[in-house]
Amino acid sequence: MITTTMTADKALAGFGSGIDCSQAVFAELAPQLGVDRETALKISACFGGGMWEGETCGAVVGAIMAIGLRYGQGDTVDPDKKNAMLAKAAAFRAKFAEKYGSCLCKEVLGYKIPEEMEQIMAENKFGNVCCHLVTDACQICAEILNED
Repeated sequence: MITTTMTADKALAGFGSGIDCSQAVFAELAPQLGVDRETALKISACFGGGMWEGETCGAVVGAIMAIGLRYGQGDTVDPDKKNAMLAKAAAFRAKFAEKYGSCLCKEVLGYKIPEEMEQIMAENKFGNVCCHLVTDACQICAEILNED
């Protein structure tokens, strides 16, 4: 059973120490899937802020990484298992987008990254929005990981 103890306060504390949204989500879930927290933080380090381009939200990427870690395959690919993994990832994206209207960082925050990072900081988007994206991404992903 995959669980999450992620809260908005915990996510915000992580942001304050330099952890990005992708790292917060993946490092919350990965240890339960066999990857230690330090390695999870390193693997997911380049994906915050939609890869700093405002593309797919880092919280979404962290969750998709966890789904891949659980259901992904190595050298031997079984098409049925791959399709099942892709369906899990699609289910996550659909639930996240249903709640937030998009899976794109720039659409969820309403800005382009990094050009408008000063405005994001001035409006405390990390404290008002991103910490909830992380919390919800962890919760939605845990639910999906526990479906079977």
